[in-house]
Amino acid sequence: MNVELIEGKIVGIPYAKTKTLGDTSAPKKWTDAVIKQTENLPKIEKSCSMKITFFLPSDKYPSDYPYGPDLDNLLKRFLDALNKTILREAPGKDSCIVKLEAEKKMEKEKEKCGAEFELIPLAND
Repeated sequence: MNVELIEGKIVGIPYAKTKTLGDTSAPKKWTDAVIKQTENLPKIEKSCSMKITFFLPSDKYPSDYPYGPDLDNLLKRFLDALNKTILREAPGKDSCIVKLEAEKKMEKEKEKCGAEFELIPLAND
């Protein structure tokens, strides 16, 4: 299939890694949300570029971490989930992403939290 653009918005609270305090099931809930909300999207089969914005609740920006969770860790969990859906047919799965633009923003309304992304297959394959 020749896909030109895959885009989506994942609703939920983004998490970076396993939690040891509070709602320890929250990271898995985020992973499950990403999988469920992307499972019916087209599949990437070659190299691509990705743009992503994470929208995080204000409680992810405590005074001792005023810039919020590490962006690379947010990406790791997100891409691992996409490996089971959109990227599952690409050789090397998420290694097919050869260009990446990522950012995180604070969102005051929890129901608006999540992630917006675009995957654009590259013509050079």
